[in-house]
Amino acid sequence: MPEAQETKSINAPPWLSELTAEDLHFIRRFVIASGSFKAIAAEYGVSYPTVRGRLDRLITKIHAAENAQIRDPFDRTLRVLVAEGAISDTVARRLFKAHQATKTLTQEKKR
Repeated sequence: MPEAQETKSINAPPWLSELTAEDLHFIRRFVIASGSFKAIAAEYGVSYPTVRGRLDRLITKIHAAENAQIRDPFDRTLRVLVAEGAISDTVARRLFKAHQATKTLTQEKKR
């Protein structure tokens, strides 16, 4: 009887927590298809440009989630939401501007 395999514990990178189940499923299917856009397009019943766009959004989302220069969690979340297409860049800028103004008021009140 074969010995039970040990489960490996890994320290997942922080950007991984920003990915949805749908994102992870797409990445898994993409890897299994050896990165073939044509195979993924056929599997999902969409066009090559649609697959390319989905992958581009995932790349942007991962970059936003792991960018060390973005220290503000709210800013990072906005960038991830823009990458997902959940909000527009214009809305994100307006929200971030309001967030910055609120932070400034809060800091002034503490003085």
